[in-house]
Amino acid sequence: MRILKTFLGVGVVVAILAVCLFATSSLSGFAQTDPFIGTWKLNLAKSKFSPGPSPKSQTITYEAVGQGVKFTAKGTNAEGKPIDSQFTGNYDGKYYPITGNPDVDTVALKRIDANTVEITRKKAGKVVSTGTRVASKDGKTLTLTENGVNAKGEKISNTLVYDKQ
Repeated sequence: MRILKTFLGVGVVVAILAVCLFATSSLSGFAQTDPFIGTWKLNLAKSKFSPGPSPKSQTITYEAVGQGVKFTAKGTNAEGKPIDSQFTGNYDGKYYPITGNPDVDTVALKRIDANTVEITRKKAGKVVSTGTRVASKDGKTLTLTENGVNAKGEKISNTLVYDKQ
């Protein structure tokens, strides 16, 4: 009887450890297979900006942070000034502060599926743009769409196409 209790006790511990290992590997595996993680360069030839003009260059980076992502954008805008914008947020639909973007001050992310994220941006508490972020099935292309208004009050309808670096 004593041997059976010891065996059962060890079995329970092994089962708990197995569940913990599976959960940990599943979460880290998700971060590693998230198609957005990495560095992306704006492909100006494939992108469309309305009303324009387009930036001269832009590179964006997504890094896994907990259950969310850290976003960084660097480059040069149409006037030749540096682009330096960033935020860290989760895919929970809550608003997170974004710095370095004159058009918006908070952003909310909601994952639709493995390759699609819905994005809502606000300025001074008012929604100013919505869009999506879609990674291609092969993981080589990222397409961002946005519709709304910019800081000048102009209607915008942009499609930004990025190539994985």
